[in-house]
Amino acid sequence: MEGPTDVSPPVQAAYSYCEAVTGQQARNFAYGIRLLPTDKRQAMSALYAFSRRVDDIGDGTLAPEAKRDRLEVTRALLDRVRQGAIAEDDTDPVAVALADAAQRFPIPLDGLDELIDGVQMDVRGEAYETWDDLKVYCRCVAGAIGRLSLGVFGTQPGARGAERAPEYADTLGLALQLTNILRDVREDAANGRTYLPADDLAKFGSSAGFHSATPPAGSDFAGLVHFEVRRARALFAEGYRLLPMLDRRSGACVAAMAGIYRRLLDRIERDPEAVLRGRVSLPGREKAFVAVRGLSGLDARHITRQRGRV
Repeated sequence: MEGPTDVSPPVQAAYSYCEAVTGQQARNFAYGIRLLPTDKRQAMSALYAFSRRVDDIGDGTLAPEAKRDRLEVTRALLDRVRQGAIAEDDTDPVAVALADAAQRFPIPLDGLDELIDGVQMDVRGEAYETWDDLKVYCRCVAGAIGRLSLGVFGTQPGARGAERAPEYADTLGLALQLTNILRDVREDAANGRTYLPADDLAKFGSSAGFHSATPPAGSDFAGLVHFEVRRARALFAEGYRLLPMLDRRSGACVAAMAGIYRRLLDRIERDPEAVLRGRVSLPGREKAFVAVRGLSGLDARHITRQRGRV
């Protein structure tokens, strides 16, 4: 039988709750983690459910001070998880599941503190002048998730270069987050947020922002998008070095999630203005193809061959 056999009914119920949240709120993520064995899939669902709670506070309608208070309450809950102070019959299923996952896997829970720090940056309404500035934010909200996930996946014994696995997981998180930022420029603008670096916006005449289905007057919007796409592709290329270090199913999960976002990037590159007209997404059949490719190990073998030539 796959996965843990000694999970108590309250803990199993907590995991089921987290998996339901993941399936409802994160289709791309849920599509990837279904490739994992039960114990790892449940742990990833617990990480997602906690992360989603943090994100929902930042994206919600509360006043900034109330959001900051809620985030600190959530940080206190994380401290209780870290201290092993969550009972199986606790009324918070996310805390119960996360506590169990942290006992089963060497999850670096400080990454969730970084996520809270990143959402605090959103609450403060921080803007980013340069790519180096934006990287700090991306590392908090996405790179940290990559490192947390690596705690669940682990690396294969004797994997070449495994000491750099956290770095590659972090970089892959940056690639996914930059893709998200490109996809969501119109939605973020409607919420009063601009994530793309001010230097880049100025360079391509887009400092006026993205408040309609057409680019800012006189801007080189396609040039801006293609510039950011090249940056994201470079991050994907570096982050994909993680794949050969993972076992087959963990590698398939990462390849599926990253592959979905790489294909989103392809669509955005082909039609930059699509991100101003609506949300760019992939049909289910294309996601299925990406999952099959991940399970086949094609991406991992390709990276291994490339590294062998270096």
